[in-house]
Amino acid sequence: MNEAVFSGTAFVHGGAAGEIIASDVELSFWGGVDPATGEVIDRHHPLSGRILTGKILTIPGGRGSCSGSGVILELLLNGKGPAAMVVERADDILTLGVMIAEEVFGKSIPVVVLDPEDFRQVMTARYARVDGARVACGEGLEALQAIRDPRRDPRRDSRGPSEPVASRMMLTEADRAFLAGAYGKAAQVAMKIVLRMAELQGADRLIDVTQAHIDGCVYTGPGSLKFAQQLRDWGGKVAVPTTLNSISVDHRRWRAQGIDPAFGEPASELGDAYVDMGARPTFTCAPYLLDSAPRRGEQIVWAESNAVVYANSVLGARTMKYPDYLDICIALTGRAPLAGCHVGSSRRASLRVNLPKLENPDDAFYPLLGYHVGLLAANRIPVIAGLEQASPSKDDLKAFGAAFATTSSAPMFHIAGVTPEAATLNDATGGADVPAIDVSLEDLTRSWDELSNAQEPSVDLVSLGNPHFSFDECRALAALCRGRTKHEDVTMVVTCGRATHDRAREAGIAQELERFGVQFVTDTCWCMIVEPVIPRRAATIMTNSGKYAHYGPGLTGRRFHFGSLAACVDAACTGAASGQRPLWLRQV
Repeated sequence: MNEAVFSGTAFVHGGAAGEIIASDVELSFWGGVDPATGEVIDRHHPLSGRILTGKILTIPGGRGSCSGSGVILELLLNGKGPAAMVVERADDILTLGVMIAEEVFGKSIPVVVLDPEDFRQVMTARYARVDGARVACGEGLEALQAIRDPRRDPRRDSRGPSEPVASRMMLTEADRAFLAGAYGKAAQVAMKIVLRMAELQGADRLIDVTQAHIDGCVYTGPGSLKFAQQLRDWGGKVAVPTTLNSISVDHRRWRAQGIDPAFGEPASELGDAYVDMGARPTFTCAPYLLDSAPRRGEQIVWAESNAVVYANSVLGARTMKYPDYLDICIALTGRAPLAGCHVGSSRRASLRVNLPKLENPDDAFYPLLGYHVGLLAANRIPVIAGLEQASPSKDDLKAFGAAFATTSSAPMFHIAGVTPEAATLNDATGGADVPAIDVSLEDLTRSWDELSNAQEPSVDLVSLGNPHFSFDECRALAALCRGRTKHEDVTMVVTCGRATHDRAREAGIAQELERFGVQFVTDTCWCMIVEPVIPRRAATIMTNSGKYAHYGPGLTGRRFHFGSLAACVDAACTGAASGQRPLWLRQV
């Protein structure tokens, strides 16, 4: 293409030039990009194997985990990040990581949003130069003349937006006191970041939240620890009841598990830093299983993608898909932007997904469906039709939501006749006429083959608990294992929260499973687990988690089988997966 210049919206100002690396598929930085090298490790993504360092990353937006902001922070701090990001739509997770690097560490890259037509033209070019809100692109970098954004004042420090943002926001006296430093340095910086994100989200005021769940306690590298310790050392204390997500190690047992101290110590210290700021050491990625789970209509701030989706969709609470680090900023102030899913009108479905008739699907159906619907929905909130008589359990909805949040950037879903805001299709859409997509068995079969792609039948590790196992899942697993013998060469590991593990032990279920050969790991989850909890000899993993089947190949370098809980137990006993799709998926 010839040289062209486009003007968009700069969510983070700056200048950069370089080669374009582009895809029309959204990218999750967590589980999708190695923060130490800048390599795209999502083996399902078109950019798999490419290096982002120094490039002008051009993608529609992010998807998947809230921890993507942490990966971006690490990339910028260690010099492995892209030179700039050009996106098609505003993305909180992508932008927040850059904002934190800018506000706390003085490092930044430009982030520019272009309209769809301009974005597509930039995708086809080889080089780009970014300055402020403008993007010049073409086939030769030398041919791109220096450009200036006429709205950009070179005398203005781009790291000081709090005053102009505050002048456009309806702030309370307490909000202004936070900005003035009346509640300490940590709360002051937190409020600045909250207001910058509020402007990005189009909010004109902040609201009170009743509780927070922090995903930023996941260790992505030295930057994540330095950020939390800086807030703590500035005197940060949470202003609302706050729970903690899974951390990167079993806090109480990582040394006994043989984890390298070079990883275990900072990962554990990161959890300690958040506890020091007043958070509860719940260490679970399924806070909806806790007694403190919010009720319908409650305004909360939760991060961790599967938890956000479950809270909005199944519990009917109200939260945005908050990126890591914004979660603690809101917890320190108790104030969140009035935007997104905090507003009733933003919770309506804009896509209808029609399902085929299925005969007796097993529990693998729900993570498979969530994975597939997430791919279809992208950033749209869907309503699924066809499960009105299915009566999925809470664990089914947990598995669906986790897989959906892996492939979609949408903060929630509706299932007609099942979820609380979708008694009818009309309730879910608000009466609007929305586009519809019909899903076929052939479509689901293709997604199954993406998740279960190991060629050899052997299974070395059975991975369960992503998201964390519930008490009911522990009980169901015990029933499937009863009277059977685990293969001596297969390792079987269940991750769950401390509260669930304590309850299972009180009921005698944990002991029964341990006699079968199950190992329990608490505090951490499969997206963070490394060797030797994953045995070094293990070449093939089987899981019932759509989320882990997607992220696992890139995170572990292993091959994966996917199937139902019963199929996982069969593999644990025989040492092999059947290699066949389930009967309900062979009706084609």
